[in-house]
Amino acid sequence: MLLENINNENDIKNIDACEYEKLAEEIREFLIEKISATGGHLASNLGVVELTMALHLVMDFPNDKLIWDVGHQSYTHKILTGRKNEFNRLRLYGGISGFPKRRESLCDAFDTGHSSTSVSAGLGIASGYYLAGNNGTVISVIGDGALTGGMAYEALNNAANLKRNFIIILNDNNMSISENVGGMSRYLSNLRTGSVYNDLKAGVTNTLNKIPVVGEKVVKKIKITKSSIKQLVIPGMFFEDMGITYLGPVDGHNISQMVKVFNEAKRLNHAVLVHVITKKGKGYELAENNPSKFHGVEPFDRESGEIVNKKEEVTYTDVFSGVLCKLAEKNERIAGITAAMPDGTGLKRFKQRYKKRFFDVGIAEEHAVTFAAGLAAAGYKPYVAVYSSFLQRAYDQILHDVCIQDLPVVFAIDRAGLVGGDGETHQGIFDLSFLSSIPNMSIFAPKNRYELIDILKYSTYFSGPLAIRYPRGAAYDGLKEFRAPIKFGKSEVLYMEKDIALIAVGAMVETAVNVRDMLKKRGCFVSVINGRFVKPIDEARIQELTNNHKIIVTLEENVIKGGFGESVLRYVASLDKKIKVLNIGVPNIYLEHGSVEELRREAGLDEDSIVRRITDLL
Repeated sequence: MLLENINNENDIKNIDACEYEKLAEEIREFLIEKISATGGHLASNLGVVELTMALHLVMDFPNDKLIWDVGHQSYTHKILTGRKNEFNRLRLYGGISGFPKRRESLCDAFDTGHSSTSVSAGLGIASGYYLAGNNGTVISVIGDGALTGGMAYEALNNAANLKRNFIIILNDNNMSISENVGGMSRYLSNLRTGSVYNDLKAGVTNTLNKIPVVGEKVVKKIKITKSSIKQLVIPGMFFEDMGITYLGPVDGHNISQMVKVFNEAKRLNHAVLVHVITKKGKGYELAENNPSKFHGVEPFDRESGEIVNKKEEVTYTDVFSGVLCKLAEKNERIAGITAAMPDGTGLKRFKQRYKKRFFDVGIAEEHAVTFAAGLAAAGYKPYVAVYSSFLQRAYDQILHDVCIQDLPVVFAIDRAGLVGGDGETHQGIFDLSFLSSIPNMSIFAPKNRYELIDILKYSTYFSGPLAIRYPRGAAYDGLKEFRAPIKFGKSEVLYMEKDIALIAVGAMVETAVNVRDMLKKRGCFVSVINGRFVKPIDEARIQELTNNHKIIVTLEENVIKGGFGESVLRYVASLDKKIKVLNIGVPNIYLEHGSVEELRREAGLDEDSIVRRITDLL
């Protein structure tokens, strides 16, 4: 097998050109085999096999630098840089990451995980190389979906000022996670399918070549001075107007063609964008036909494509999806907003039923939030459905455009807490902290599926900004006997005793009840309070607990710094009572990839660790 001969960076250069196609087949087979066992991002990686190979044939690692936007499509890059033997532990606890990681290899130039960042990072590295006199090649790969993110345009605008070579590769597969939307998508579609430019360029070239004596010289002169004859026929192209030379479109599965264009791009002493057309899921028919399903996938049967040991479970996302549709049926002012993730956030059903009130703004979380603020100012009730880790990107818009005006925008924050295999760039463990710092923001964390239903109903007539955060995965079905009506800023008593009071929010309420059972076996008296509102906290309830408890323990799946527990601690301290407060949450660190159970143990959020800390304090 050819793949056996690739154990270090640049080994691909020892492969004969006639074997490239066979190597690409072996890489795809390797990816399908490994990802079907461990889970991971399949369709995006299958689509960039030849593109990655061409880049490795042109570049010289590790001095040359390759930056992947988002980074979940970097698996072939990892294989070609000596990490193929580690793929049995891909995304597993202690194994290699599914994203580029500088600590893994010198060939990983920049840690990525969120969209629209690669051009900015690459431009920074290229500028650093310019200052240092390093002539190494810097290439940023960005998807067509990522170009809907405003940060990419800020970087493109700035790239025109660079006085050295910098290559931007637009990996155009006409699909990010979901269908691309907006003007850029239409623009790229026209470039892909339009034959006028290519036909005209060929016609002009052929005509000039037929001019006796001087024809060929004119063509060569034009190519030297403008890098391509297209400057004669399309002077107003979008990228060229920004000061960036455009090359393409290029077949992203034709290695020799890409190598030729990349080498041409290397010769330019300014920023150049190479437009490469790829097919997501290429080489695996099931992924080609349904790339969204195989974007991020659990272990699956490669023959059928079905998830192995799939559990038929109702997720929090499912609950949100169903309830919002029912609420929108009765309230024509309700609107749904997503940043390119209608499937992942549960708004697909809303889109199908209420198309006019559904808005997909592309990969642009900042715009999504301010757009929602505008809708709210116009008298509508917008629900922004977004993953916790992606909401971080819109902090200023939440503060400046929503909360200062106290607008009734609801943030449905999915994947809050620990999410597992995607690692530190995707863990939703900061939202309680950064949202709690904003005046006018209220935050609610439901303990189970029924409380999510109740808070969504409550949210329809709530008059200010409201964040509802819930975890990834199955919606907890327990504690259904506890369903007190929701009152603003009020907690819910599950068990009231004395000595030890556990105040938990969200997913940690289930944990608190289990911890209580373990402590009861040791003869302890334990109260359990469902905090519900992270902001404002229930000060009256906390003051009541200080009267007959020795310890108050707060539980949250969020970093301790700035979280729910610190708010409780600060209030208890103001009461000047002799009572201990123990804050249990995620330490102020970045948690890597692994199962949620493993990460909880690492963070000290598992039941045994919590019981041990409480008994030690006693």
